[in-house]
Amino acid sequence: MDPSRNPETEPTPPGPTRPDAAADVPARRIARRWPLISGAVAVLLAFLLGALILTRGNGRPIEADAEWMEEILEHRSPVWEVPALVMNFLGAGIAGVIVIPLLIVVTLLVLKRPWAALYFVIATIVSAGLVQLLKTLFGRARPEDMLITSDFGSFPSGHVANAATMAVALGIIFPWLWVWIAGAVYTVAMMVSRTYLGAHWLTDTVGGLLLGVGVAVVLWAPLAAKLDGENTIARRRAASPSPRTHGQ
Repeated sequence: MDPSRNPETEPTPPGPTRPDAAADVPARRIARRWPLISGAVAVLLAFLLGALILTRGNGRPIEADAEWMEEILEHRSPVWEVPALVMNFLGAGIAGVIVIPLLIVVTLLVLKRPWAALYFVIATIVSAGLVQLLKTLFGRARPEDMLITSDFGSFPSGHVANAATMAVALGIIFPWLWVWIAGAVYTVAMMVSRTYLGAHWLTDTVGGLLLGVGVAVVLWAPLAAKLDGENTIARRRAASPSPRTHGQ
């Protein structure tokens, strides 16, 4: 051993540079296992919920929908209307469909997370596509006491599906507790705001939640190893000292 070498000041040997090679063994095994099953079950439950609503009352609100809407109407106030309208703005239109997703994708690319960016884009597009498919398939009428203008097709809630997809996808990309908590709070706030504005029945938001979560989890399965490997490489890159530090 060379006595002039100091192991404490030498850089850590680089690990694998390919995301799938850097992934943990559990992440490699996760593909085509429980994410596919659990995510597919969630999507199927969204379909079944829409079918149940359609067959039970031709799309009319079920008891839970009616009771929840009564509570909402009793507690409407200008104080709550403002945050509900903010959530409405964030969840659709130019902000929700273009600006926010684009900012997330650009951020992921800047962080050198191309597989994460691809996963997020695919999940967002598939979720939105399935929402439109179910809206057309079930054709459920929206509540009458709407505070906003919206298109036809109440089931499922596109705002909630988008929020749930985004929350789960970002939680998978950045597996930190605070990311999951923030995503859960955002999704629940979106669910409440959609019913508060009268844009959706309660079951519409549940259907959107199931669909958004299911899509994000199903699409995670084939990319799990690459996403985990990108995380590993990013942590290694952040932990390793820069060349300038070694030269000083």
